[in-house]
Formats: sequence, structure tokens, C-alpha cells
Amino acid sequence: MIPAMPATATTARQASVTALRFGRVAAMGAVAVLILFAGVWGSWGTAQHVMLTKGRERGTIRVTGCAEDVCSGPFTPASAGAGARARVEIARTVAVRKGRTYDVVVKPGSADVVRSGPAGVLYAWVPFGGALLLASVVVAGGMRWIRVAWALAGAGAALLTAAFVSL
Repeated sequence: MIPAMPATATTARQASVTALRFGRVAAMGAVAVLILFAGVWGSWGTAQHVMLTKGRERGTIRVTGCAEDVCSGPFTPASAGAGARARVEIARTVAVRKGRTYDVVVKPGSADVVRSGPAGVLYAWVPFGGALLLASVVVAGGMRWIRVAWALAGAGAALLTAAFVSL
């Protein structure tokens, strides 16, 4: 017959299991928050120009040529105070094609433009959509919060799908 453990040993074991569980949830929660913060940080560099357009030059670009990383073309102003430019550059993505015209916003102090409108907003937040998907794996596996993980994954998938469809 195995002797029973004293009550103090059982209580101490339960306390250590609870402390380890709390530590795991806290550590994985910190990792998930860090991933989400990095996604917002990565998106905000472009999103600020697309979402906060007051006082910025808005117009269109007709893409006339593309290099390896950028496409370029003339800028036609559409807002008050914006000036026509012979050449501006837009990042070359799968959504930018030679010969097409896009609504854009000029980044202040440069000849770089970013897409505007609903497609531009969704495209700007693509890094955050990826962060939502990655954070959902951390929340599900590390924190064991399955419903929250499904919500994060669903939001990330919806954002990425909407960006893909709108481009």
C-alpha cells in the first residue's frame, strides 16, 4: 500500500501547477500581443497616408513603366493644392500593372505614392492581417483559448481575403 501524501504536499503541488499554468498563459499572451503590435507597426507606415488624407496631395497615377521593385508614371492631381508631376513611383505589387490608372496619395516630401480608397486601405493593413493569423496560432497552442484564436484567425482571413478581392 502506498502511503498518502500529507495535505501540505498536495497543496504545494497544486500551487506550483497553477503558477506554471499562469506563467504559460502570461508568456504566450505577451508573445501574441507583441505579434499584433508588430503587425500594426508594419501596417501603419502605409495606412497613415491612406487613411489620414486631409492636407495630402491626392490624384491618379497612370503606370507607364515598371522596374524590379517600383512602377512609375505621371501624377494627375485631384485635390486642391496638389501639383501635377511628370513622374512618381508606386511599389510594384501583383495589383499594379503597366497601362492602368490608380487613385493614389503622395507621401509628404517625396515622389512616392500609395494607393488610396478602399483597396488602398485594405492593402495597407495586410501585414496586420498576417499578424492576426499568426497570433491565433499562439493563442490556440500556448494559451489554449480556442474561441479567441478562432476569432483572431477569422478576422485575419477576412482582412486578407477582402484585400485580395479588392485589388
